[in-house]
Amino acid sequence: MRRFSPRRLATAAVVLSGALVLSGCQLLSPGSGDSPEVGVESAAPEVVGEVPADLEGFYTQEVQWELCEEAFACATIEMPLDYADPSRESIDVAVIRSDATGEAQGTVLVNPGGPGGSGVNIVRDALPFITSDRLREHYDVVGFDPRGVGQSSAVDCLTDEEREADRLEFLEPGIPDAEAFETLAAEAEDFAAQCAERTGELLGYIDTDSAARDLDILRAVVGDEQLNYLGFSYGSALGTAYAELFPTNTGRLVLDGAVDPSLSNEEITLGQARGFEAALRTFVADCQLSSECPLPSGVDQGVAVIQELFRSVEESPMTASDGRLVTIGTFFSGFILPLYENNNWPLLSTAIDQALQGDPTAMLELADLGAERGPDGVYATNSNAAFVAINCLDYPMTSDFEELNADAEELEEVSPTFGPYLAYGGVTCDAWEYGPVLEPAPASAPDAAPIVVIGTTGDPATPYDWSLALADQLETAVHVTWEGEGHTAYGRAGDCIGDLVDAYFVDGTVPDDGVTCG
Repeated sequence: MRRFSPRRLATAAVVLSGALVLSGCQLLSPGSGDSPEVGVESAAPEVVGEVPADLEGFYTQEVQWELCEEAFACATIEMPLDYADPSRESIDVAVIRSDATGEAQGTVLVNPGGPGGSGVNIVRDALPFITSDRLREHYDVVGFDPRGVGQSSAVDCLTDEEREADRLEFLEPGIPDAEAFETLAAEAEDFAAQCAERTGELLGYIDTDSAARDLDILRAVVGDEQLNYLGFSYGSALGTAYAELFPTNTGRLVLDGAVDPSLSNEEITLGQARGFEAALRTFVADCQLSSECPLPSGVDQGVAVIQELFRSVEESPMTASDGRLVTIGTFFSGFILPLYENNNWPLLSTAIDQALQGDPTAMLELADLGAERGPDGVYATNSNAAFVAINCLDYPMTSDFEELNADAEELEEVSPTFGPYLAYGGVTCDAWEYGPVLEPAPASAPDAAPIVVIGTTGDPATPYDWSLALADQLETAVHVTWEGEGHTAYGRAGDCIGDLVDAYFVDGTVPDDGVTCG
C-alpha cells in the first residue's frame, strides 16, 4: 500500500477524528426553526462562585457582543496564553451566540468535535441539525472556536496553496525500509518547523486541559453559575476534562460520541480503523438492497471491489471533471466522509459508481467538503493543522521504527481497506517542538453533577465501547444507547434520543442509566 507523508497522515486522521462530526449534515436541507431577535450588548458578567485571584480580570472582562451573520451575535473573549503564568500575554477565543426563541433559562455551549472543529461554524451553519426547537426555545446556544482553532488565536502551518499540493502527496507502496523512514521523519521535521515558525509559542498552549479552563471563563462571561454543555466526539473529551477540573461548576453536560480518555493514541487509531471497516461492511450490505447499487452481490465481494478500486487509484490517480488530479489520499478522504452519516450513504454509492467508470468528480467533491475547501480553492478553517497540534500535546506517541511497523501491520489486519492509510502518525509528533503535556488516564469527577454519556452502536469514529468505558469511569454519569449507524446521536437519531436530551437540558430530568433507543 502507498503511504502518506506525515502531513498527508494528518489530513487523513482529521477526517477520522470527528472534527467534522456533522459535515455530512451540510449535504442535507436544514430543518425549520424560528430566528430570534438577537440581543447585542456590552457587559461585564456578574461572576458567581470562586474565581482564582490571578484570573479575575479574565472572568470579569467586559464582552462586546456584535450582530454577525444576520441572525447571530459574535464576540471575542480574552484568555490567558499560559494558565501557569496568566500575567503573560493573552489570546483570543471567538464565540457566536444564537439567542433563545423563548425565555432563556441559561446558555448551552457547544463543541462539534475534532480536535480542530469550529464551534462558530457549526452554530452558524448547522444549528438546526445539532439542537432541537425545544432546546433553542429555552437556551441561548453558544459555539466557540477553541484555542488554536479557526477564528480564535490559531495554529498556522500551511497556506491554501500548500494544502492543495499536500493533498496530492503519496509515497511508494509497502512498509518503509530504514531509508524511507528517514525520509518520512525529515518531512515531519520540515512540517513541524513550519508550524512552529508561523504559529509561535501558542503552539505549546493549545492542549485540551487549557481549552477546558477556557470553557470555565466562557461559562462565567455568558453569566451562568454552572456550565451547560453539549460536546460531540472530541467535544466529549473536552467536556470530560472540564468535569475533572471544575466538578462543582458542572451543570447539565451531554457527551455524545464519547472518547475513552484512558486510551493511547495508538489504541484510538486502531479502534477507529476497526470501526470504519465495520461501517464499510454495513454500508455495502445496505447498498446491495438497491437495484442501483454499483457493487456485486455478497458483502465480501462488494468490499473486494472497493479495495481493488483503492488499489487502482493508488497506481493511477484519476482526473476529475475540473481537471484536478485525485490521488489516493484525496480519494480516501472523500470515501470516508459519508460513513459518518448513514443518510448520506446514497451519495457514497453514487461516487463509487462514477469512480468505477473512471470519473472521480463526486468523490473529490466529498473530499473537498471534508477538507472544508471552497470552489475557489480557499480552505475555510485550519482544522487539519489544529488537529495535529492539539493531539501532539494531548498524547504521547511512539516514533520507534519497529513499533510503528508493528502498528501498521495490526492496522491492516483489523482494517484491510482503511488501515494502511492510518499508519505512521507518530512520526509527525516526534518532530514537534512542544509536548506532550498530557497522559491518557481514566476519568474521575466524583463531585460533578449528573453527566449524560451517549453511545451509538454503529459509530465508526468513536466506537460504542468507548462510551461505555467513559460512563463507567465518571462516577455521576448515566449511559444512553442509540442502536443506529453513523457518528453521534443527538440531532440525527429521532425523538427517543432527542426527547431524553431535551428533558435533561430543559427540565433537569436525568435519563435512566442504561436506557436504549432503537
